[in-house]
Amino acid sequence: MRSARLLAALGVLVLGGGAGAESAAAPETIRFPSADGTTSLVGFLFLPGGPGPHPAIVLLHGRSGPYSSLARGVYAAATLSGRHLAWGRFWQEQGYVALLVDSFGPRGYPAGFPRDSYRQRPAAVSEQTVRPLDAYGALAYLRARGDVMGDRVGLQGWSNGAMTALVTMSDTAPGITGPTPATGFRAAVALYPGCNMEHVKQRFVPYAPVLMLIASADDEVSPKACESLAERSRAAGAPVEIVVYDGAEHNFDDPGRAKQAGEANRRATADARVRAARLFEAALKRRPD
Repeated sequence: MRSARLLAALGVLVLGGGAGAESAAAPETIRFPSADGTTSLVGFLFLPGGPGPHPAIVLLHGRSGPYSSLARGVYAAATLSGRHLAWGRFWQEQGYVALLVDSFGPRGYPAGFPRDSYRQRPAAVSEQTVRPLDAYGALAYLRARGDVMGDRVGLQGWSNGAMTALVTMSDTAPGITGPTPATGFRAAVALYPGCNMEHVKQRFVPYAPVLMLIASADDEVSPKACESLAERSRAAGAPVEIVVYDGAEHNFDDPGRAKQAGEANRRATADARVRAARLFEAALKRRPD
């Protein structure tokens, strides 16, 4: 039954949300502090049915921010992008509390940043020094909720958010001392990150399992850099898995027609859902023997 529900949900996501997606209830808007000690973050909470407690997943957006390109200055739950809504609802349907964190809006950049702007982005939104503190702020918030299993929280990020996820999961991450799966996140999924960051390119040893999902035809970040990073990490005994989708593009899981018109992107999207669900099922729902 669980597999059937998963496959049904995957079909809805690949098609861009399904007939009922637009009428589904918007996620709850919340505020909570970043671990930077100064920023009040905005979050969007997708809650599953039942009283819980439930396992949870923190979601980290990419360079464009969490909102649709059609938001037209209205940055709220009603204008979240299709990708974030699709994944948030997917995890919600699978029995997880999903918390999408807006790192850019509270710092004055709600519309995010254009392509090829990486070197010009302000230090205030750094994926190496600042956004990991947002992830750990989200973890602390979730652990304070009575409907969340505080020791069963995962992490997922896209593009710049996936870069943040890699840093957050490293054993030298800012915002946490001596991290372990019990004190930090249990597992992470990183979709098409840039892997040439100073924080990880010389040494990346995550303290919990990391799944990297990479597009071979990515024209924004280097797939080869991520393959090399994963190879070095695994050689050091780190729990890193990498999957490279042949012919898939950056943002392959965008549910819009432009991306999903490509067969390679559709295949990658469906497989990414299955692999991410499998990882979090093992890390967040199964109790260790």
